[in-house]
Amino acid sequence: MNNSHRIARLIDHTILKPDAVREEVRKVCAEALKYSFASVCVNPFWVPLVAAELRGSPVKVCTVAGFPLGATSTAAKVAETRAALADGAQEIDMVINIGALRGGETGVVETDIRAVADASHASAAIVKVIIETALLTDTEKILACQLAQAAGADFVKTSTGFSKSGATVADIALMRKTIGPLMGVKASGGIRTLEDLNAMVAAGATRVGASASVQIMEAALQNRGAAPV
Repeated sequence: MNNSHRIARLIDHTILKPDAVREEVRKVCAEALKYSFASVCVNPFWVPLVAAELRGSPVKVCTVAGFPLGATSTAAKVAETRAALADGAQEIDMVINIGALRGGETGVVETDIRAVADASHASAAIVKVIIETALLTDTEKILACQLAQAAGADFVKTSTGFSKSGATVADIALMRKTIGPLMGVKASGGIRTLEDLNAMVAAGATRVGASASVQIMEAALQNRGAAPV
């Protein structure tokens, strides 16, 4: 596998803006097929379209639950997850209940994650848990990662991209240190260049969410020696 392909397989090509239209989503799918990205990540309404566009390819269909605030009920997150899975989703990026975490209601947070993880795993889908690092202290980030791991999630993820800031190298390193080598870590929010991607991978990220994926790949193809660390 050459360096550029390895980089592509790290990327969830993302279009989550609320004003996205059908042709923009189709364009993102075409780009994902061209570069063989890991997945296309969209809001739940677009899952049937993306599943149709990507059918027969190795590019996965990724969507979100409880997005972007995380403050919906567990039942709503599970219903959203099941509906997305029925429509063809293969990966679910859920947002934790951030207020419950910050308020010390760890049982609520773990139960919330586990319910979505169980629903997803029943359909052989993976779950990435968005902890929204910009709103948390380091102690809270560690706790969020521990709860996600205890609840059976497959990844922890930094950000929705809709809060105060996105991924940082320091947060990725902290998350990786907390969960160890077996879980995935997804960096998302503000990753716009190949250098950004490589820095996140060097810190421990195994997946990267980006809307600037094509620009990243163009840089990778121009600089074939720039492999992720």
